[in-house]
Amino acid sequence: MKIKGQHYRSVWPIGDDAFGIIDQTRLPHEFVTLTLRSPQDAAHAITSMQTRGAPLIGAVGAYGLALAMRADPSDENLTRIHDMLAETRPTAINLRWALGRMRDALLKRPHTDRSALAWKEAAAIADEDVAMSKAIGEHGLTIIRDLAARKKRKLNILTHCNAGWLATVDYGTALAPIYLAHDAGIDLHVWVDETRPRNQGASLTAFELGSHGVAHTILADNAGGHYMQAGEVDMVIVGTDRVTANGDVANKIGTYLKALAAKDNNVPFYVALPSSTIDWTLADGRDIPIEERSADEILKMTGRLPGGGVATVEIAAPGSPAANPGFDVTPARLVTGFITERGTCAATPEGLSSLFPKA
Repeated sequence: MKIKGQHYRSVWPIGDDAFGIIDQTRLPHEFVTLTLRSPQDAAHAITSMQTRGAPLIGAVGAYGLALAMRADPSDENLTRIHDMLAETRPTAINLRWALGRMRDALLKRPHTDRSALAWKEAAAIADEDVAMSKAIGEHGLTIIRDLAARKKRKLNILTHCNAGWLATVDYGTALAPIYLAHDAGIDLHVWVDETRPRNQGASLTAFELGSHGVAHTILADNAGGHYMQAGEVDMVIVGTDRVTANGDVANKIGTYLKALAAKDNNVPFYVALPSSTIDWTLADGRDIPIEERSADEILKMTGRLPGGGVATVEIAAPGSPAANPGFDVTPARLVTGFITERGTCAATPEGLSSLFPKA
C-alpha cells in the first residue's frame, strides 16, 4: 500500500543482515520505521506489538529466525530461537506455522547452507502472504459486488480490529476485499470499530482507509449492534488469528459480540483468512490458548496532546485492577462464511475440507 505516494510492505529485507518494519505503536500520530538486526529484536517487536497481525508476525518471525542462522546455524541455536520466537504470541497460529516451516526446511540442510536458505525461505513466506492476501481480496470482492448489486445503494461494511495491510505483508485479509471494491468503483463506506483496549481500529484501520481514500467512520465498540438494528450495516468482515478444524474463530476481543449482534439482525458475518491461519490440530475453539495481556492496556491510553506531543495517561480509577484477554472465540455457527485465498466456503469442517482437502 502507499503512504504519501510511496509503496510500503509491512516487512521488508534490508541488505542481507537486517529487515525493516513499521512501528505500529507510533501510529497514527507518527509514521516510523525500525531496522531489526537480531532475533531478539524480532521477538521484542512482536511482544511489544510494534509489529502485529497474525500473518505479519509469521513473516517477521521467519526473518528473525533467518537472522539467527547468520550468527549460529547449529541445530541447538535453531531450536532455541524457534522456541523463543514461538512463545512471543500464543494465540496467533501463523507465527508457529511460519517458524515450523522454517525449522523443518533448515533441519534438512547442512549448516553451511542454512543462512542463505533461511533468508530465501523467509522472503518466500512474505511473498506468498502478499499473493494470498490479494487472492482473498479478489474472492471477497465477488461477495461485495453481488451484495452491492442487490442493495443498489452505498454499501455499509463493519469491521473489527485491524486486518489490513498493517496486519499482513500487504493488502490485508478483511480489508483486502474492501480495497479492491473501492478501486473497482463500488460505492461503499466502512464502520470502523475503535477496538479497545489497543484501539487498532481507530489507530490503524482508520489510518489505512484514510490513506487509501476509503470512506469510513470510527465507532465506539459498543455502537455496532445499534447500527445493525438501524439497518445501517450490510455486512461484517473481520480477520482472525486462528481457526480450528470445526470452523470456530479466535479474533480480537469483542468479535464474538459483533457476531452475536450480526446473527440477531440477519447481517452476513464473514471471516477472511489465509490457509496458514487454520489450525487443523484443534477440534474446536475451546482449546485455543487465549493471551492475557498487560492490565496497562486497559488502565492507560496514548494520544496526541493539544500542543502536538504524544503522551500516555491513566484513565481508570486509581488502584483498580483490570483483566485483559486479547482474544475471544466466535463459534462457527455465527459465521456466514470464510473468505480464503482458494475461495469462499461455509464455516464447517466440510466447508474447509472442500477448499483444503489434503489438510
